[in-house]
Amino acid sequence: MKIVTIIARLLLGLTFLVFGSNAFLHFLPMPPLPQGSAGLYLRAFFESGYVYVVGALQVIGGLLLLSGRFVPLGLTILGAIIFNILVFHTLMAPEGFPPALVVTVLELFLVWRYRDAFAGLVRP
Repeated sequence: MKIVTIIARLLLGLTFLVFGSNAFLHFLPMPPLPQGSAGLYLRAFFESGYVYVVGALQVIGGLLLLSGRFVPLGLTILGAIIFNILVFHTLMAPEGFPPALVVTVLELFLVWRYRDAFAGLVRP
């Protein structure tokens, strides 16, 4: 189970390091914005510059997972981002739902494996 945990941690860390870095370096081609509310949401996201904040948090969270030192902190930072990715693809852009679900499952698996670090949050 330890090897599966390491693989999940590295996959999630690399995913967010690559896609977070893309916010700054633009090495992945950007498809055209979708129509409707998803396009309006993403347009506001890019025009406001908020994409840089989220990109920086993705890079930080990814690096924390890859380093293996502060994994619970990395999972906490990425947890909010993953929740928003899942909700966005559930409500506005269902074509991206499968990758969002994979990332969510990886996050939940790692939270479960590092549950001792989060125990203080659920104790009365």
